This record gives sequence, structure tokens and C-alpha cells, in this order.
Amino acid sequence: MQTHKREVVSYMVSETTVPPPVPKDWSRRHLLGLEDLSAGELTTILDTAQSMRDAMASGRKKIPVLTDKTCVNLFFENSTRTRTSFALAARRLGADTVDFSASTSSLSKGETVIDTAKNIEAMGVDAVIVRHRTPGTPQLLAQNLNAAVVNAGDGPHEHPTQGLLDILTIRQRRGGIKGLTVALVGDIAHSRTARSNIWGLKTLGAHVIVCGPSTLVSPRWEELGVEYSYSLDEIVPRVDVLNLLRIQFERQTTRPFPSVREYAHLYAMNRERLARAKKDLLVLAPGPINRGVEVTPDVADGPHSAILEQVTNGLAVRMAVLWLLLGGEK
Repeated sequence: MQTHKREVVSYMVSETTVPPPVPKDWSRRHLLGLEDLSAGELTTILDTAQSMRDAMASGRKKIPVLTDKTCVNLFFENSTRTRTSFALAARRLGADTVDFSASTSSLSKGETVIDTAKNIEAMGVDAVIVRHRTPGTPQLLAQNLNAAVVNAGDGPHEHPTQGLLDILTIRQRRGGIKGLTVALVGDIAHSRTARSNIWGLKTLGAHVIVCGPSTLVSPRWEELGVEYSYSLDEIVPRVDVLNLLRIQFERQTTRPFPSVREYAHLYAMNRERLARAKKDLLVLAPGPINRGVEVTPDVADGPHSAILEQVTNGLAVRMAVLWLLLGGEK
């Protein structure tokens, strides 16, 4: 372990309200997913994240309100954006941070994940941010720890802070969520980002379409009130937001389509498809993006894209989550 100019709809708040008080009716100790969050709870997180974003935009690098707290990044899978973002979020709030390395831990000696987490918690840790390839691992830790547990991605199940930062980006650009048509395109079968987006977007009143090859998109999504499509060309003219998901070859046991080239031909967002879309189409991608596969460079770097804004919003969302879970007594 190691210690260590686009137009945006404004939700500006006074500096004196950063961070805003944790609402009296906020009772969550953990953030395990978006499936069971109410519209009110989602809005509270988004509003808090927006205040954090506004504070950073005004030049405030530090909001030292969690100076007596310690957060550990308990990551059992590789990560760049999420791990770095959580570490920065904790430090921006004044908390101490610890990075955990699975490859050099006692797990290699046969220790269980629960025992590892309990031993780390015994050192005075207040929040455990966990990523694991097995769905349900954050829930298991929440049942066995007194510390707050934040799900940073559990296999193909959920990735709640990614869903929140995507939704925050949409809200900033479009002024709200209700009534929008949002398409999630790509590897729906293996995407935790897709699931968190679906739960959050539906709760806030959006119409969601999942789109991709038939090997990665099941008609059973309709059972959750989600439209499905196998043709990006058919849905492009009527969507307000496209969220382009990465093909997760590392989670697949068989190749779901003949070639990457064929996938790009049918599902990559390019200049030609952009010309048939709404003029104010918003293009998102959770990253890492594979240029030329999910999206062409001219679209990824063009005015319709908010990919880098998502990264900035990720820091604000994670600051908001840590404050809501750890700052209630302040």
C-alpha cells in the first residue's frame, strides 16, 4: 500500500454553500448502485456535484471539509480515470488517501477480500472505494464493514459514479433529463456503465435505447422498459444523446462479431451519421475510447462531444459522493 468555450447550462451557487449541507433526509451510508436510488437522491448527488464543479471552475482547488477522514482505493482491476479521480476527489476535500495494490497484498497468500478489507478498516479507514471483477463484491463489503463503501465498478453489474457523471454532463448541456431520448451504443451485455446509466436515466424520466449487435443486445431489455435496436442508422435521427460504449473484449469468451472493422462500419459514430442526427446531438463516451472503432476522431474531438467534460465532471461527482457519505455529521 502507498499513501500518498462551450455553452453549458448553469447551476451556479454561492461559494458560501460549497459544499452544501448534507440534507437531513439523506440516509445513505454506501453508494452501491443507482438501481435503488430515488429521483430525489439522484438529484441531491447531482446538485452537490454541480456545486463542486462550480467551485473548481472558480479556481478553488481545495475544499478541506474532510480533513479528519481517510479513504482507501481497494482496486482489484486495472483503472486509470476512476482510480485517479477518486484519489483526487478525496484529496481535494482534505482527506488522507491510501492506494491498495492487489498484486502485492496478502491476497496472494490466501487472504479473503473481506479479511483484507477488515484489516485495512482496522487502521482507521472511513471509506472503502472498491472495484472488483465479481458482481456483488461492494454489497458484500458493505455488510461486513463499518466504513462507507463506494462501488467503483463490480464486474458487468454497475458503475454508479460513471452513470452519475454521464447524467450530470447531459444535464449541464441540455438543462435536464426528463423527456430526452438517450441511446447507449455498443457492448450492452458486458457494460456496467450501461446498467448504471439505464437506472439513473429512467428514474429521472429519460427514454433509453440500447443499440448494438444482436450478440450484445438482448430483446429482454424491453422487460425493464428499455427500447432495443440493432441499427444505429435507424435511431440516430431521433436521439438527443449518444453514449458510445467500449467493446469489452476482456470480458468476452467468444468474438461477438466477425471483425472490428465490420463493427466500426455498422456502429461507429462518424461524420456521415452525424450529418443525419439532430443539430444539438450530444456525444458521450465513458472511456477509454477506441478511435475509429466506437467513434471517429473528428467526432470525438468535435463540438458535439463532451468526452473531456465527462472526466472533469467525474471528479466533481466523486467529491460529492464522498461528502454526502462522510460529511453528514459536520
